[in-house]
Amino acid sequence: MADQKTLLKQITEVSFTVNDLTLYLDTHPVDENALTAFKQAMDQRKQLLKTYAENFEPLTINCVCPDTNNKTETNTKYAGQKHFTWVDGPLPWEGGNL
Repeated sequence: MADQKTLLKQITEVSFTVNDLTLYLDTHPVDENALTAFKQAMDQRKQLLKTYAENFEPLTINCVCPDTNNKTETNTKYAGQKHFTWVDGPLPWEGGNL
């Protein structure tokens, strides 16, 4: 498993790719190469977000899963308890230690 900072960097990079391809596909909706690249980037982004949520905390509300999130129990007041993991943190935009 990659460390938290590395995973966050990978998520940022692939998210940029997804956003860029989204803009391109807005004006070229039948470009097969772009559609393939978009699907690959989205799959990679989903996997990275899942990995991040499982090991740290969810970055999007879509990644919240009390059964699987934050297995390392980092930055939580509820270690060992099933809980709404969205409240674990601090998150990077709250000045986390990244």
